[in-house]
Amino acid sequence: MAANLSNILLESGTNEVEVLELFIDEENYQGFYGVNVAKVLEIIPVPKKIIRPPALAGTSAVGMFNHRDKIIVLIDLAAWLGRNRIENRPPAVLITEFNNVVTAFLVSGVTRIHRLTWGDIKPLDGYIEGMSECLTGVIYLDKKIVFLLDLEKAISDLNPELAISEGGDEIPETFLTGIDQPIKVLHADDSGVIRTTVKRRLEETKAFSVTSVMNGDAAWSYLTGLKKQAEEENSALTDFVDVVLTDIEMPGVDGYHLCKLIKDDHNLRSLPVILFSSLITDKLAHKGQSVGADGQFAKPDMQLMGFIKKLVEERRRANC
Repeated sequence: MAANLSNILLESGTNEVEVLELFIDEENYQGFYGVNVAKVLEIIPVPKKIIRPPALAGTSAVGMFNHRDKIIVLIDLAAWLGRNRIENRPPAVLITEFNNVVTAFLVSGVTRIHRLTWGDIKPLDGYIEGMSECLTGVIYLDKKIVFLLDLEKAISDLNPELAISEGGDEIPETFLTGIDQPIKVLHADDSGVIRTTVKRRLEETKAFSVTSVMNGDAAWSYLTGLKKQAEEENSALTDFVDVVLTDIEMPGVDGYHLCKLIKDDHNLRSLPVILFSSLITDKLAHKGQSVGADGQFAKPDMQLMGFIKKLVEERRRANC
């Protein structure tokens, strides 16, 4: 039953995504969920030896196990979702890697992999989003509804240190040195929590001014509007925006495709694009490089603030 998914590759910038469909058996119901294949290392049977240390009490974690000389936390996906899973078949374990952390998820089983575009994944409407912060999108596949899971929230619920800090860190006075006007950031992320937190963290430094949008579609529409405005006013694009900060996984247009659109546009290509995503790993860094990303940071690494500051300062000096 063990399966390795590392050989599944997609060309960057095409807005394609491969989604692994899994399911959870409940009494008189079977729920279907999706996970980006890029996050899944392999699928294995339930390990024979699982230990549950006291530190995991009261969480959705089943316990910990040794796999390939690495101790991995196993999260019961149904428990995290607040569902009541029944075992009428041998369950499966998904081993994942994102946010530079290897984690495992217990599920009833998997069905197949679907190759889609991010345009096929619809944002959650307000009612569903209010019901659960565990989901990021919905897909209609084979006459059924498949919910795309927010696995980053699962591990941040387990370990808050893996979430983006709410702020309150002391900002060195020297951070503002050399900044004569705030750095204008366009930030795209489908998570409302991430958008709010990143905006707060950046703007509390007094070095940044952030415009937040919920996906790549909105970011591209915003940029094309600014490009038109700059042309009509005979102004520089940097009068309106200095840098684009974008998530990768977003319904509609993903971060890779957004970056490619920007770098392929004659008037926008000089605009720095920073990828800020749980998918930033050594194994996947080449994807961002292939679409011309100027920087890549794995959530929740807010060291990107210093990187953006240095990048924009150097460009401003060069344009003087």
